[in-house]
Amino acid sequence: MMKRVVILWAVAALLNGCASRNAEKYEPTWKSLAKHEAEPEWLKDAKLGIYFHWGPYSVPAYGNEWYPRWMHFENRNEYKHHLATYGKPSEFGYHDFVPLFTGEHFDAAEWAELFRKAGAKFAGPVAEHHDGFSMWDSEITPWNAADKGPKQDILGNLFAELEKRDMKTIATFHHARNLQRYSDKPAEKGFQDSHYPWIEGQPPTSDDPELRLLYGNVPEEEWNETIWLGKLKEVIDHYQPDIIWFDSWLDRIPETYRQRFAAYYLNQAEKWNKDVAIIRKQNDLPLTFSINDHEKSREPKALKELWMTDDTISTGSWCYTQDLKIKPLSMVIHAVVDTVAKNGVVLLNISPKADGTIPQDQRDVLLGLGAWLNKNGEAIYSTRPWINAAEGPTAEPEGGFAARKKFMALKYTEKDIRYTASKDGKTVYAIIMGIPKAGSEVLFKTFAAEKIAVKRVSTLNGSAVDWSMTDNGLSVKAVATDDTAATVYKVEL
Repeated sequence: MMKRVVILWAVAALLNGCASRNAEKYEPTWKSLAKHEAEPEWLKDAKLGIYFHWGPYSVPAYGNEWYPRWMHFENRNEYKHHLATYGKPSEFGYHDFVPLFTGEHFDAAEWAELFRKAGAKFAGPVAEHHDGFSMWDSEITPWNAADKGPKQDILGNLFAELEKRDMKTIATFHHARNLQRYSDKPAEKGFQDSHYPWIEGQPPTSDDPELRLLYGNVPEEEWNETIWLGKLKEVIDHYQPDIIWFDSWLDRIPETYRQRFAAYYLNQAEKWNKDVAIIRKQNDLPLTFSINDHEKSREPKALKELWMTDDTISTGSWCYTQDLKIKPLSMVIHAVVDTVAKNGVVLLNISPKADGTIPQDQRDVLLGLGAWLNKNGEAIYSTRPWINAAEGPTAEPEGGFAARKKFMALKYTEKDIRYTASKDGKTVYAIIMGIPKAGSEVLFKTFAAEKIAVKRVSTLNGSAVDWSMTDNGLSVKAVATDDTAATVYKVEL
C-alpha cells in the first residue's frame, strides 16, 4: 500500500511540475519569446531615463571606468598612474579599491528626487560593470555594495525611492565581459576580449576563492550558470526591474543562456503583471522581443520601431574622473529632442564621485534639462514621430558608435527643426533647435511639402502666434521667449 501511495505521489508531482511549466507563457526559444511585445506603452511615453556608472573604479578617478583592466598593462597611462599613486598592481590590486569605495554621501531619496526633477521617468544604476562588483545585496558574490565598500544596497534602496515617485526602474548589466574565458583554457591565454588580462603574478590570476569571483577567474560553464545567469535571476527575483539593459559582448554568452534569461524574466513579469522591456546593444538578442540601443549615437531618420541611445552627460568617461568635462546644457537638450523626434528614448548617464556626491556641474545640467522639460514637456512626453522628423541643414551621421565623434561636433541653429506629434495625430510640435529673434520669420517647410491644413498655432502656454500658410511652408512670427537651447510651437491641425 505504501509503495502505491509513493508512486501516486510521484506521478502527481510530475504532473504538477508539467502543469506549472505549461502555465508559463514563454519557453526559452526565440520563437516563443517573440510573443512578447518589445515596446511597452509606458516606455514609448517616457522618453528619458537616467543611470550612472559608479563603483570601485570611481576611486582612482583616472582614465575611465576601464581602469580595472588598463591598470595591468605597462604601456598604458593607467598603469603608470597606478604605479606612482598606489604601487605595483601585484601589490595593490583592483580589489584593494573596494574598501575605499565608501559612498558615505549616497542618499537614495535625494538622488531619486534629483532624477525626477531632471525630467526622467525611469532610473537605476549600472547594476554590474565589467569589473565584477555588484551594486545590490547579493548572495552569489561577496563583492557587492551591501557587504563591501558602501555597505548599502544601492540598487534596492534607489529602486524603493524611485517607486515612491511613480518612476520606473532600470538595471543595466555589463558583466558578460567579466569572465576570463581563457582561465581554464591555457591555449587561449592570449585572448584579449575579457575585461581582466591573464598576467602571471597579478591578482586576476589568483586562485583565492573570493578573489576569483571578482576577477572572473571561474570555469566557463560554472560562470555562465551561477554568475551570469544567477546574478540576473537574483536581481529579477528581489527587485523586479521594469527594464533590463545589456551592454556589448552579450554574444559571448551561449545562446541557450540568453534564451533562459529572457524566458525567466518575461515569465516573472507576467506574474508581477508588469510590462517590461529588454534592451540590447548588439545583434545578440532578436528584435522580435527586445529593443536596440545605440551607444553615444542616434538615428539619422525616424524609425518605425522604438530604439534607445545611452549617452553620458560628460564629453568623455562614463565614470567620474578628476578631469571630467561636462557637456553644455544645450547639447543635452538637443540630443533629447532629436532622439524623441526619431522615435527614440534617451538613457542619460551621470558620474558620481566615490564618496557618493554628484558634482554640482552635473546637477546644474540635470536641473536645467528638467526646467526645460517642465516647460516644454508636452512636446516630448507621450508623443510619437510625425510624418517628417527633421528639417534643416544639420543632419545626424550614420554609423552608430563609430560616428560618436561626429555627434559631439554637431552644432544646431534656429534653422534646424525637429517635429513630434500627439498620439491622436491632431497636434504637431515644431521644435526649433535654437532661439530665433523675436519678430523674425520661422518657416516650417514640411507643412507645404505635405499639404498640411493648419487650424491654429500657439506657444505651449496657450498664447496665439501670428502665422500664415505660404507656398514655401508654414510661416510663423517668432515670439520672445526665455527658453534655453530650443523653443516649441504647437500646431493644431
